[in-house]
Amino acid sequence: MYKANFLNETANKKIIEHKGKFNVIEYQKNLSDDPSEAMFSYFASQMNVRKRQLAIALEDDDITVQGGSMEWMAGDLKVATNIKGGIDLGKKIIGGKLTNEAVIKPRYTGTGLLVLEPTYKHILLEDLADWNGRMIIENGLFLACDGEVNIKTVMRSTISSMVLGNEGMFNCMLDGEGIVALESMVPREELVMIDLDNDVLRVDGNYAIAWSQSLKFTVEKTTKTLIGSDISGEGLVNVYRGTGRVLLSPVAAGVKRSRLDDLQMERHQEAKNKIRGKKEEASPEETESEYEEE
Repeated sequence: MYKANFLNETANKKIIEHKGKFNVIEYQKNLSDDPSEAMFSYFASQMNVRKRQLAIALEDDDITVQGGSMEWMAGDLKVATNIKGGIDLGKKIIGGKLTNEAVIKPRYTGTGLLVLEPTYKHILLEDLADWNGRMIIENGLFLACDGEVNIKTVMRSTISSMVLGNEGMFNCMLDGEGIVALESMVPREELVMIDLDNDVLRVDGNYAIAWSQSLKFTVEKTTKTLIGSDISGEGLVNVYRGTGRVLLSPVAAGVKRSRLDDLQMERHQEAKNKIRGKKEEASPEETESEYEEE
């Protein structure tokens, strides 16, 4: 039996979203920052650049998470890989190369609390029931999902979407029932949710970060002719047709990792290394460079 106060809210730690067993924790300020960085951290928090974590409370249940994302866990939890054999490993390696996703996605089973590493991205919790049970996401968004959700690599259904869509030839599809957790550079308040009922959505650019698998995705001209499309200045557009849901980001790079996120994670890792008593060693290139300068 374990006891943990991690899910208890404080003046600085808030649970900003909760669905099922998933809890999104947000820290209003970085209270543990070095004094020399206090001004930077203050203004960053005022712009909603804050540290967030996903905490998952399991009760005789199971979940799948992005490889390497676990920070700590408590309770009777068992960990297994999502690899079922040599052939399955080969398929997942190919799928990981095509979608830039981690090959190994650990599966945690049992009763306990699992906390993932902090991030400066925004964590979105989505119920697959709202996506007709199948959701295609932009590469790099996946963070975690219920155990009943299957993770697959799918190919574009049309040649135009493969070649001209700027969305990649392959994507990650989440299939089944349950909650999925996604990472986004854009907060939910700025994302645009569009529900189509036998209708059409046209998007000039790769702004869609998630869409229902039931929608047909093609790339089409804005006018009847290519010349007319060029003259209009719009050219080709991504078209989502049918019944389903599309999640749009206001900026095309809303999925990509930012330099700030990398920098903050480097600082977080350095802090963990200090706590564990590890010392950073200079790389061979750094050592050679210092020798030459002397």
